Amino acid sequence: MKKNHQEKKVFAFIDASNLFYGGEKSLGWKIDYKKLLKYLRRKYRVSKAFYFGGIEIHGFKYDYVRNETVPLRIIEKKTSEYIKKVSKKLNEASLLLLSKHLQRIKFYLKLQLFGYQLYLKPVKLYYQEDGTTQRKANCDVDMAFHLMKEKDHFGKVVVLSGDGDFLPVLKYLKKSGKEVIILARGPRTAREIRQFAGSNFRDFVRLEKEIKFEGSKK
Repeated sequence: MKKNHQEKKVFAFIDASNLFYGGEKSLGWKIDYKKLLKYLRRKYRVSKAFYFGGIEIHGFKYDYVRNETVPLRIIEKKTSEYIKKVSKKLNEASLLLLSKHLQRIKFYLKLQLFGYQLYLKPVKLYYQEDGTTQRKANCDVDMAFHLMKEKDHFGKVVVLSGDGDFLPVLKYLKKSGKEVIILARGPRTAREIRQFAGSNFRDFVRLEKEIKFEGSKK
């Protein structure tokens, strides 16, 4: 009976960097994450939604060994204190950037209240071959790990990512008897992922009416 109960459970795994970052401009509309979670629960009967993304920590000494995710409340406090400390020394552009980082933290806290289970990694600075720099948080391995860690607790999984790097894990899950549904943006989905998903591929763009944010545009 326990096994049958587990087989009926549906989990969702969200790769924020692939699906959302920089995506809303090209989408042309803003995502309402509360509506998104409600949609996943209604459409697929999702009982758990795992969200993987990056966060700026501004010098906070994050312990990668002890922690699975960045402690949001602590980071919110530290970032607010940091802004107060350096606000008089910074130019307007730098201060605006810090304020955006603080808003991102508050956004993540809202996601927690909605019911998402967050796994956040500190954003790191990467140096490119052309001498430029790029800030990003690679969460692919974390999400793949949790897909495997949770595999005995769900019978169906909705993966919100079109990243081809997930293919080996998704193939393994399917061979293990799990139903895998891919909910991703068509143009940002790797060809091999679409081939793998077949009729279980859903284009995220078609959800505009369901999950579009209708709040203030100010």
